[in-house]
Amino acid sequence: MNPSSLSFKYELEKKEPRTNDGGTTRGASVKEFPASVGIAGVSMRLQPGSMRELHWHANAAEWAYVISGTVRTTIIHPDGQSYTDNFEPGDVWYFPKGYGHSIQATGTEECHFILIFDNGNFSEDHTFSVTDFVSSMPPEIVAQNLGLSLDEVSELPQKEVYFAAGVVPDELSVNAAARPEESDIELTSLHRYPLHSQQPRIIPGGGLQRLVTHKEFPISTTMAGSVLELQPGALREMHWHPNADEWQYFISGQAEMSVFLAEGVSVTEQFNAGDVGYVPMGAGHYIKNTGDTVCKVLIGFNSGTYESIDLSEWLAGNPKDVVITNFGLKEGEIEKFPQKKVFIKPGK
Repeated sequence: MNPSSLSFKYELEKKEPRTNDGGTTRGASVKEFPASVGIAGVSMRLQPGSMRELHWHANAAEWAYVISGTVRTTIIHPDGQSYTDNFEPGDVWYFPKGYGHSIQATGTEECHFILIFDNGNFSEDHTFSVTDFVSSMPPEIVAQNLGLSLDEVSELPQKEVYFAAGVVPDELSVNAAARPEESDIELTSLHRYPLHSQQPRIIPGGGLQRLVTHKEFPISTTMAGSVLELQPGALREMHWHPNADEWQYFISGQAEMSVFLAEGVSVTEQFNAGDVGYVPMGAGHYIKNTGDTVCKVLIGFNSGTYESIDLSEWLAGNPKDVVITNFGLKEGEIEKFPQKKVFIKPGK
């Protein structure tokens, strides 16, 4: 496929959702979004008490960010240990590939969260669900395994439930500690990281970034993520990631992004809230807020380590004569170049 013919934008929230029993899901794998070969994502909403049933993913780890509402998760490890956690807006979870888990909305309002998977071929339609597993096995095997009679087995779901409507869990049924208010975060749960409680990296007049990697969140070995906020007109400068693909969900605002694919090829897209963007590993790109409100972007990487090479820092790290020769600069022009890392450039 000609790289210039690829689109690095997918209007995820305009997709027809999968809906039943208090839940909706919209997914974007490489099938729907051909450019997104290394990462897939899902926007999921659950009504209070509704549950994404017990399930597991055989080909991808799951990294999630809660946008609104509250939610409870459970997970089983191969060593037999089970964990239950409660999440609020701004919290992140990570489930390793193949670990069984569930997700249930708590509280009194809809919960909206974004799931990011470290495999572009992932699809929610090909996840292993517990009701699908049980209903696909011979009834006598299920009866023996679960200690039920055949009549009782016949009353169990006869196909995949996917979403299960239930009552809102009692707060006392979760063992997660409250989210800390301090800027110095002490990780109190194996699977939950309170990203919004993190002291952000702030660029005055430009925006901010909160970042979580394997260093801060040890179980997240294959994925890292950040939330980037850009003020109107601000630019997340030209850069690239040498170790990971990048998957973006635009939470609010408007933005422009160009992806550089070498040999004079670049693709420029315009983004609105609910859109998804993608940047292949090593491809140069920028994100500019083109609206008049804050642009907030959730970004996922398919590596537990965050690496970025920013254009300003690269050029500033070279002897001036190297940059002058490379660009054929006139006298005095090199002094206009950034002398240190810019990261986010405020708008004019």
